[in-house]
Amino acid sequence: MKRLISLMLAVLMLGALFCLSACSGSKDSEDDDDSGFQGEVNVYNWGEYISPGDDDTLDVVDEFEKKFHIKVNLTNFETNEEMYNVLTNSNSTYDVIFPSDYMVSRLREEGLLAKLDFDNIPNYKYIDERFKNMDYDPDNEYSVPYSWNFVAIGYNTDMIKEGSVTGFKDLWDPKYKDDGILMFNNSRDAMAIAMQQCDPPIDPGAKSFTREDIDRATDKLIEQKSVLKKYVMDQVFAEMEGSQSGICAYYAGDIYTMMDNNEALSYCLPEEGSNLFNDAMCIPANCKNKENAELFINFMCEPEIAAANAEYITYGTPNKAAVELIDEDMMASELINPPQEYLDKCYTFSNLDDDIYAYMQKRFVEACSASAEVSSVEKKAVNPAAVWAVCIILAVIIAATLVIIVLDIRKAIKNRGRINKL
Repeated sequence: MKRLISLMLAVLMLGALFCLSACSGSKDSEDDDDSGFQGEVNVYNWGEYISPGDDDTLDVVDEFEKKFHIKVNLTNFETNEEMYNVLTNSNSTYDVIFPSDYMVSRLREEGLLAKLDFDNIPNYKYIDERFKNMDYDPDNEYSVPYSWNFVAIGYNTDMIKEGSVTGFKDLWDPKYKDDGILMFNNSRDAMAIAMQQCDPPIDPGAKSFTREDIDRATDKLIEQKSVLKKYVMDQVFAEMEGSQSGICAYYAGDIYTMMDNNEALSYCLPEEGSNLFNDAMCIPANCKNKENAELFINFMCEPEIAAANAEYITYGTPNKAAVELIDEDMMASELINPPQEYLDKCYTFSNLDDDIYAYMQKRFVEACSASAEVSSVEKKAVNPAAVWAVCIILAVIIAATLVIIVLDIRKAIKNRGRINKL
């Protein structure tokens, strides 16, 4: 009887465990169904470029997922060049990307973008006409404008007297070396600023450049290295907000954000003029979810969503309906809404021929590296006569050293013979 009861209890326990397991499995299955995702969209964007829901901001990705039951897989890049390399030299595929103007042009000309079906993007009607028919997409076939801004200078007034910074030339001034000078870690922005410091200046907005233009700009960057703390992209926030560095060139909207987080920071609209840029939303030609991508782009153009993104990234928005919803204090700032007379001094980047573009990347890497100083010195200072003179001196030293060694050996041998005789 005891054995029978024990057997019955064991069977009951196993049955209970089975029921618990089955119920648990059913619940997991239900949870999967409750997620409700009926597809996905893979988005490749700049870091911190969509309102995330922190600090009372709107969580744009979450709103999209709840509204359309489409999962957003978000990946970030730091520079246009990084994004281009990933798109062309990796197996990664994306459905929506956020390139800047000149990169849109490059991707379009290389056949790397898909034409948009604007029937799926009715909110395009909110885009201001002045942001349409741009040089990078003259027929409005491949892109939808997302934001615009320009490059400015931020500096710490606890380190640098307020009002003393007037232009990009100050990024070369030795008196600011100990305060910490930061420079863009991307070729187009850094080269453009360096071109403006050349004598005579080179127009950074030119349709093309010669190799000599790029060499001259590279020399200016190499010259700057003696006072430069480091090249940065997103690291600029920690450096400036934490008062670890004193002066930087960066995007005006980001300087606005940094000033909000560090009251000691101020700004300067560079007297030389600056790069005025647009970032746009595009779909790569090899995307896997085109309809979802167009749905995402259309959602980003809803006035409330566009306003939330603009307020978060603190850049200008090309969405005319969204402008009316943006905080008035933000729109009053020159870093967000500069005067037209300053915008008239600004330039835009053009797509460059492949060989010039590649040469610019190569020279910028050299400028950032230790070998840049050597190559520049060799190019400017070394001449054949000096090389021969050095070689002759070295040959004489080597010959004299060999003679001394031979004489010492002979002397040692003679002395050894005398010792043996003794």
